[in-house]
Amino acid sequence: MTWHKKAQTLAIDGRAFIDGERVWAKGEERFDNLSPVDGRLLGAVARCDGADVDLAVAAARAAFEDRRWSGMAPARRKRVMIRFGDLVQQYGEELALLETLDMGKPIQYSLSVDVKSSADCLRWYGEAVDKVYDEIAPTAESSLALITREPVGVVAAIVPWNYPMIMAAWKIGPALAAGNSVVLKPSEKSPLTALRLAEIALEAGLPPGVFNVLPGYGHEAGAALALHMDVDCIGFTGSTGVGKQILQMAGRSNLKRAWTELGGKSANIVCADSPDLDAAVAASIGSIYFNQGESCNAPSRLFVEESIKDRFLEKALDLLPSFQPGDPLDEASVMGAIVDATQLETVLGYIDKGKRDGARLLAGGARARAGSGGYYIEPALFDQVDAGMRIAREEIFGPVLSVFGFSDVNEAVRQANATPYGLQAAVWTSDLGKAIRTSRALRAGTVHVNQYDGDDITVPFGGYKQSGNGRDKSLHAFDKYTELKTTWIQVG
Repeated sequence: MTWHKKAQTLAIDGRAFIDGERVWAKGEERFDNLSPVDGRLLGAVARCDGADVDLAVAAARAAFEDRRWSGMAPARRKRVMIRFGDLVQQYGEELALLETLDMGKPIQYSLSVDVKSSADCLRWYGEAVDKVYDEIAPTAESSLALITREPVGVVAAIVPWNYPMIMAAWKIGPALAAGNSVVLKPSEKSPLTALRLAEIALEAGLPPGVFNVLPGYGHEAGAALALHMDVDCIGFTGSTGVGKQILQMAGRSNLKRAWTELGGKSANIVCADSPDLDAAVAASIGSIYFNQGESCNAPSRLFVEESIKDRFLEKALDLLPSFQPGDPLDEASVMGAIVDATQLETVLGYIDKGKRDGARLLAGGARARAGSGGYYIEPALFDQVDAGMRIAREEIFGPVLSVFGFSDVNEAVRQANATPYGLQAAVWTSDLGKAIRTSRALRAGTVHVNQYDGDDITVPFGGYKQSGNGRDKSLHAFDKYTELKTTWIQVG
């Protein structure tokens, strides 16, 4: 059966998930969920608001207080989390199809990247449940000081539309493993896999009320969560502008912990002594156009040393035809659809600004597959970009690459750091000393050397400056969702 035929028979349920049950929003409000693949109506989705947030938070609080999850033996919690990940893998085709229909990414990546990474994340945090030890402080013999980690309580997680399932797993994995109850709000642009994950979690053995999912708009459901007096912690991934609002709301309410993973304008520096120019070209092009450029860590600013710049661009232009957008339900497609009409117009607007500001558009930048009813853009490559141009300064979140030349790597680093963002960066060089000095000088949460997009659940992900605070992935993620308690016992 082709993916198109599977899509025709796919059952879609847009109801929220509160206290172990599927329910419509309390006010009966709904919104239409349109697919960017071809504009089709996927179905109606519950438009949750403050009233629904109150219900979900109350369910999460009750589950936390009676310790149905946090009080469960770690070995048993571990088994539930691992089964959760296993079931995500088992239902992989269904989840991949939901992801592709909902946000437009190619089905081959929904399967091989999004489903796999989400399942691996949940299993990894499940394995960690009974392997993270507490501490005993080195106090005097007359006392015993215990340092223990305890769950913070009710965690709100707000995730974006570009990697809906992976971003959800990065939040709920450590939050649940630590013993918290969770209320997840997916983006209104891509709510379907999050809702299905809630059902799968229940099947895996997670008690009702521990994991709730509220679809809805950011200014309604999202704001209500950020302002809620009974939410103890909020984890957010999205734009820097909204992240600032989340922090303000956390302060205005109960001073809840607020962790943000925000935007990026990542710099990719290719020196003339790059050990493999073809590999540098392939990684630079593949990483910016992967997921239609809708990645916060996409290397959208490319700095190439002048002596190799013409040769680099020639090789890059040769690769562009292989990154043309295609039908996301075709397993051969490597680029899919932009998430919706609004984002399509935003990206096209930036491309027009780049041309008006004097940047040279070498290839792409036009709307594609207009007859499909979906939202597609040819990958755009700009040369002769000035640092003051908007395409060089602002996060576009689309398949747009800006190229700069440089003759001094120190100047390239200065320009790379001259941005409010600091999520990721890269440097390509055969000189080990230059690689280390440049990596140290780049103000970014992750610096790649002679590759891009190296990734593993064991390493932290997050940024400097206005790219956010806190870290997703790795054992460091537990720092966000646990409290450290000192218990001082006098023994002599």
